[in-house]
Amino acid sequence: MGLTWEFINLRGLEDFMCDLIEWPEYVHKLMNLLCEGVLDKLDLLQKNGFLALNTGGTYVGSGGFGFSDELPGSEYDPQKITTMDMWGFVESQETSSVSPEMYNEFVFPYHKRIAERFGLNCYGCCEGFDSRWKYVKNLPRLRKISVSPWAKWETLEELLGSRYIASIKPNPAHLALANMDEEIVRGEIKKALECSRNCVPELIMKDNNTLGKNPRNAARWVEIAREEIDGL
Repeated sequence: MGLTWEFINLRGLEDFMCDLIEWPEYVHKLMNLLCEGVLDKLDLLQKNGFLALNTGGTYVGSGGFGFSDELPGSEYDPQKITTMDMWGFVESQETSSVSPEMYNEFVFPYHKRIAERFGLNCYGCCEGFDSRWKYVKNLPRLRKISVSPWAKWETLEELLGSRYIASIKPNPAHLALANMDEEIVRGEIKKALECSRNCVPELIMKDNNTLGKNPRNAARWVEIAREEIDGL
């Protein structure tokens, strides 16, 4: 529900980037239209009883599970599930190359309107969260942050601390080789654990479009991660 993906599907990435500068008022008009569409869809799903809890072993955000003792809410009715009983999710990886201020001006207001509907919220996909954190942290009931390979992991303790789940996603490219370089993989996992020592981390290996015709890479990555965790 990040909206910029849908915007770019309509306009194209290059035109979207130019629109931010040349046609800012029309960017807001289209972002508002897309946002209203999402909110209307949520209303429709809720009114007709089509919502289901995503608070257990369910994939939420851009990775990880939805386990939480804060959801569903205190007014939970299993016969009438609402978005306030659920995790929400917004992201804008397509705007990774724009300034934090432009994200705040053109995207954040619409992210906030969507996030306001949910009991807890996740933010982010492949974009580095840290540069725009001063704005992202103002999303309502924010609990989980995507920490991609392009984020500055060294900022985790300072920015996230133990208040948010740091959903750390090491680089999947290392698993795309037939012979995975275990030294590189181990070093990256060590860095993730060191940078999140005083945080609430989860390690996620995802976006594996290929394993170099060697499925053992995935299992070995998990083994290495467990070895490093056990060694803490």
